[in-house]
Amino acid sequence: MAANAAAVNDELTRLLPVGDGPEHRVHDAMRYSALDGGKRLRPFLAVQSASLFNVSPAAALRVGCALEMVHCYSLIHDDLPCMDDDDLRRGRPTCHRQFDEATALLAGDALLTRSFEILAAQSTHPDPAVRCELVWELAHASGGQGMVGGQMVDLQAAELSMDVAAITRLQQMKTGRLISFACEAGAILGKAPSSQRLALKNYAHDLGLAFQIADDLLDVEGDETQVGKKLGKDAGAGKATFVSLLGPDRARAQAAMLAEQACAHLDSFGPAAELLRLTARYVVSRSV
Repeated sequence: MAANAAAVNDELTRLLPVGDGPEHRVHDAMRYSALDGGKRLRPFLAVQSASLFNVSPAAALRVGCALEMVHCYSLIHDDLPCMDDDDLRRGRPTCHRQFDEATALLAGDALLTRSFEILAAQSTHPDPAVRCELVWELAHASGGQGMVGGQMVDLQAAELSMDVAAITRLQQMKTGRLISFACEAGAILGKAPSSQRLALKNYAHDLGLAFQIADDLLDVEGDETQVGKKLGKDAGAGKATFVSLLGPDRARAQAAMLAEQACAHLDSFGPAAELLRLTARYVVSRSV
């Protein structure tokens, strides 16, 4: 993952715009937010899923970077005062604190649109049908039926009666849909049969829920200096989470079960999917 993150950072540095005109401020904000490190889990999943189908590593990396731009845009907007109102992200001032709210809003918009520009480029894949499918799938995962819709539900969560099923749906939209795209992107690039694509989709479903439960546990039990952001905000806002409903021990057991269930979906790929199996186990044991 560290090697992949370094490759993602290098490619993002190349793909993100720079300029000397008055618009350079938004370019600076884009680079500030997209080049600030992080696990780069989503591009890692895209690259690893693509490796199962002998896809060009350069093409997979481009798709992973486009996906990471969408993820970074969502973090910029999530941190705004009108959303979660956070001052820190990955141990640094959030984009709107480093620049200003208007610039942060535009930087998020620009990262989102740049991601689709990259997916639509011929250098991502020679087959226009593949490029169109990538654009469609990422748009569907990111929009009102996916990540944006999940964020809308999350903003109302403190006032809603949220049971485990409702939280599962929220998190599948807000977090899970982009993880699912990451895992399916390799199959799209490789024009894989539907059975293999479904296996990766099922893996992503369980991985995404395990990842979110681990996040909820970190919000309760984590170290702010390691995690790099303020913790305990969900409890402070009165939001139900997997941990508040299940308790830490049951939540931890559920995450471990989901991780193993995710691994089982990869049986048909044999040893080639070992890094994806290790990733599922990593997300439930991480401290950041």
